[in-house]
Amino acid sequence: MSEHKIVDAKNTYCPGPLMELIRCMKQADVGDTLELLSTDSGTANDVPEWVAKIGHELVSSEQIDDVWHVTVKKVK
Repeated sequence: MSEHKIVDAKNTYCPGPLMELIRCMKQADVGDTLELLSTDSGTANDVPEWVAKIGHELVSSEQIDDVWHVTVKKVK
């Protein structure tokens, strides 16, 4: 059974949000989705680049007010 987990990295700055996502991704099971919440504008570029490099699936990336919501599915 896959889970949806929230990774709250608001009010941290590069590379904090990405490092927090990586830490949580290592603990997640294949099939889980992680939603990264970040107020760092660099997240919009950093996370999709990392996801493509590592081979996970970028589910969505959107900014709501001043918070980026980037959802990644662990596929391996």
